Amino acid sequence: MRIMKRNFFIALSFLFILSNCSLNDNDTNDNFEQFTLTWHLISTTGGIAGINDQFNLDTVVWIFDEPTETLTIENNNTDDTKQDLLDSGTYQFSFVTEGEDSYIFVNGNELGEFTISQTNFIIDENNTSEGQLADGFIYTFERVVRSN
Repeated sequence: MRIMKRNFFIALSFLFILSNCSLNDNDTNDNFEQFTLTWHLISTTGGIAGINDQFNLDTVVWIFDEPTETLTIENNNTDDTKQDLLDSGTYQFSFVTEGEDSYIFVNGNELGEFTISQTNFIIDENNTSEGQLADGFIYTFERVVRSN
């Protein structure tokens, strides 16, 4: 079942490369500006009740560390009525690609299908590697790159 997670790792690697670039034309290492890439939960939609929860940037932040396959989550959501997926903590993550579809697993549990673009990362609980589900949530994250 585990097919190489090549597509996501290529996209994630590309984003990590971009996040470590310098904005200077100067080639000395002392002048490199460092960047941090984070994913911020901005909305959760779906579910039985058809919710539409919106989040401010920095409320729920996901930071992927590809070399160690760890995911650090900073969850500052204090509204228990909003669906924010996972609590603050450090988790193991992996990706599985089957054909054209890619799925995210956190601590061995599948969260659903994911898609990634230059600006968004979306997890869809309705689409899993085992098939379609009903009444799951769709989590939309926005990419934020900040200078260190």
